[in-house]
Amino acid sequence: MDLARAHGLSAQAVRNYEQAGMIPPAARTVSGYRVYTDNHVGALAAYVALLQGYGYSAAGEVMRSVLRGDLPSALAMLDAAHVLLQRDRETLDRVASAAVVLASAPPAGAAPERPVSVGVLAHRLGVTPATLRKWERAGVLAPARSGTARAYSPEDVRDAELAHLLRRGGYLLDHIAAVIEQVHTAGGAGPLADSIDQWRERITARGLAMLTGSARLAEYLSFLELTHGNAAASHDGR
Repeated sequence: MDLARAHGLSAQAVRNYEQAGMIPPAARTVSGYRVYTDNHVGALAAYVALLQGYGYSAAGEVMRSVLRGDLPSALAMLDAAHVLLQRDRETLDRVASAAVVLASAPPAGAAPERPVSVGVLAHRLGVTPATLRKWERAGVLAPARSGTARAYSPEDVRDAELAHLLRRGGYLLDHIAAVIEQVHTAGGAGPLADSIDQWRERITARGLAMLTGSARLAEYLSFLELTHGNAAASHDGR
């Protein structure tokens, strides 16, 4: 199938995308073969490009929204992904700036910050308390306890921000725990710097992929607008 081959996909993958609503339903010949048109070519190109930058879940929701005529919902999904990417950039900058502080004690004379609860920290990071407890079991975090309640110090919060950033970068919890452990030891900023550089490259690559995906989607939307406009003109001219 030429449509699948153009994107390095199998024919079954294209059929699966059609069934899942990522590309329009195909017409069938009398013998049951699918007939794909320029509409399918454009939709598949947009979806495959969106996958690279936005991931399976968001790319699928965007295309399903577009195909059912709900452009505002599609654009809202893209906006949310860009907001998340910007948040990652800001977190990366904070962690990079805090690299020396992470490896040393707070400066003398600095005003102490109050510890925060598991709920407050979870809300700050946009994760669940259960996630923080899982990180604790993996050795990533070690908050103090007051009875059964956890109290996260400023150092714990910075560790959690670093863990969250690396987790989004695809790092396993045992690797994250090792990085944080090395950061806490003398000369431990090296592994942190390496991780920051790698994640900065990933953020840049994802930003470029999102740009390409948005461009392919814009091309497909232009195709749909032109096609619908021609269809309307043809109908009016009858």
